[in-house]
Amino acid sequence: MAFPTAVNDQITDSITQANVSVLGTAPAMAVGNLYVATAQAMSNAAHNATNQQQQANITAQAATVMGVATLYKIDTASTGVATASVLKGGN
Repeated sequence: MAFPTAVNDQITDSITQANVSVLGTAPAMAVGNLYVATAQAMSNAAHNATNQQQQANITAQAATVMGVATLYKIDTASTGVATASVLKGGN
């Protein structure tokens, strides 16, 4: 210590060392916390992208099913007869 105090020098030295230790490890802890937060945010983004892709595939599959169902609903026999009639000249 720079000046005499009523506290034992060993106590003040141990507290000073503890404070220096805390100050020395603070940057490493801050960077560690930053890495953890960044990793969590990126994993959430990857999970959201995967979920969005799955939902898009389900929507595309539903649209395909509806398109095929619509094609199956068309009365192909009457359409064929009408087309043949048009091509023959309207009889």
